[in-house]
Amino acid sequence: MIQFKQLSFWEKVTLLEKIDFLVVGSGIVGSACALELRRLNPDAKIVILERSYLPLGASTKNAGFACFGSVTELLDDLETVSEERVWNTVKLRYQGLERLLQRFSPSELNYENCGSYDLITSEEDLAVYHPKLDYLNQQIEFITGKKNCYSFEKNVNGKFGFKGFEGGYFNRLEGAIDTGKLLLATQKDLAKNGIIVLNGIEVTNLHSDSNEVLIETNYGEIKAKKAGITINGFAKKLLPKLAVEPARAQVLVTSEIPNLKALGTFHLDKGYYYFRNVGNRVLFGGGRNLDFKAENTFELNQTDLIQNALEKLLAEKILPNKEFSIDYRWSGTMGVGDEKGPIIEKISPNTAVGVRLGGMGVAIGSLIGERLANILID
Repeated sequence: MIQFKQLSFWEKVTLLEKIDFLVVGSGIVGSACALELRRLNPDAKIVILERSYLPLGASTKNAGFACFGSVTELLDDLETVSEERVWNTVKLRYQGLERLLQRFSPSELNYENCGSYDLITSEEDLAVYHPKLDYLNQQIEFITGKKNCYSFEKNVNGKFGFKGFEGGYFNRLEGAIDTGKLLLATQKDLAKNGIIVLNGIEVTNLHSDSNEVLIETNYGEIKAKKAGITINGFAKKLLPKLAVEPARAQVLVTSEIPNLKALGTFHLDKGYYYFRNVGNRVLFGGGRNLDFKAENTFELNQTDLIQNALEKLLAEKILPNKEFSIDYRWSGTMGVGDEKGPIIEKISPNTAVGVRLGGMGVAIGSLIGERLANILID
């Protein structure tokens, strides 16, 4: 393994010396942070370190949902969290999505304002949720300025080819993006703004004093005036005392299905399951609630328990009487905690973190990155 000490004069001076801002993690938050730092500091030397050849957490492994809250998820949150905190989180998600669509055009992201469905499996659940729909719509209107965000549709089975659902709550303000196109658009932006991205460099430790940050990596030490940590689900590896835990999210994608009717974005079971079409395929993820302890891991493999559950739901309820195979499987790592809400704060005079996105990186990642940049500037 080549160490930094073996690099040439040109390599060291150009890439590794006199760094003004160093960002750890090249995902949605890290990239947004670096771009905001560039806007605020046109002449600064900004370097992003990424330990993998692609962003390793959830930024390139998410399902591409542009969402801020389904009916069942929000009502579940309101059972355990204060109203103020729930609606502040929803506001952050909604504003974050607006910011993402300001940074990139809809065509760059292949953004679709298709809305989303929260599917309900029993009449008993409907009896609980229906009386609260007006309240939810009022709260969303306060945040978005738009009326009647949620409505109920009964015939989702016939409309989409499903089986076993009593109906679905439609959110007309949500949508979907192409996560791969977000990655490409971000890479172009970083290059255009002269931000250096170094892949394959893992940060193993940090030391900060009043003047600079010493960053230990698998190739040697790097110094920077200031550092931002944006590795979300992996943050606890680097900063063990931080109140963020890894949460694995398992995903699969089917083969192409002729005459697919399940077009759009869908949630199940308080948001623990989610699926959407990608062309004529179905992308399906979730199931973490089947074994929270096992999914509290940094590992990126898949488990039979969850993969089998996803396939069973596909076969019985989502794609009944359809033939399909599974062409892709993967896992991503989210950052979660006892509270739903990000951590954006200084941990030393010259180091700050922007982590714990709670599975909502697409929604809030851009905004969190920009807020982190402003903390680093102060």
